[in-house]
Amino acid sequence: MNFRHLLLLLPFILISCNQKKNTPSTEITKEFVRTLPELNPESYNVAFLIMDGTFNTEFTAPFDIFQHTKFREGIKAMNTFTVANTLEPITTFEGVRILPDFDYTKDDLPQIDILVVPSAEHSMDKDLKDLIMLDFIKKTDKNALYMTSHCDGAFLLAKSGILDSVASTTFPSDVENYRKMFPNLDIKDNVLFVHDGKYITSAGGAKSFEAALYLCEVLYGKEITKSLAKGLVIDWDIENVPHLTVQ
Repeated sequence: MNFRHLLLLLPFILISCNQKKNTPSTEITKEFVRTLPELNPESYNVAFLIMDGTFNTEFTAPFDIFQHTKFREGIKAMNTFTVANTLEPITTFEGVRILPDFDYTKDDLPQIDILVVPSAEHSMDKDLKDLIMLDFIKKTDKNALYMTSHCDGAFLLAKSGILDSVASTTFPSDVENYRKMFPNLDIKDNVLFVHDGKYITSAGGAKSFEAALYLCEVLYGKEITKSLAKGLVIDWDIENVPHLTVQ
């Protein structure tokens, strides 16, 4: 190949190089900068335990209810934040990616007043073998005011041993499996949620809204809870919600 041939090929070589530089695989991405949530020291600290495969509704429904308490005056509102065994993005069952606020395996966590355990894809199998997560639940239970679960999140609470002396429930079609796995528990069905002591376990799904609103009614009374429900276009009346409260 002589010099003349090289001159003829030069434009094609330059085009090829420019195309390579602009491919997504070679783009420079911004480095992630962690930002901790601002926690009002006068509010309840509500932690949401999330893991890969968490179901959207059982996480977002109570989060929506509790987060809206910040916009009500004259009450002790709620700080809402997420905890996981990593700071890497958590991918829900439906594919939403969530950045955890705290890594419970490494971080110094704020005092947790209320723990919310939503259901996840492996709540009935692999997650029950996660001893570090189960230990986190047990340790949180010692000082928490309320421990709550939605759908199969109850399996994690039960496996940790904290439901041994109270009544509980879970996702309706998983009650039979719940009974087989934990035959010594007092398990209720045909109700949307059970409140026994400081433990609130719900059937989950869209009914996670009702269980979260119920806890708000316990803490804030009927009028505040109705206003929270109205803000999310929910027709709230505890008398119309099948539930069990153990005195």
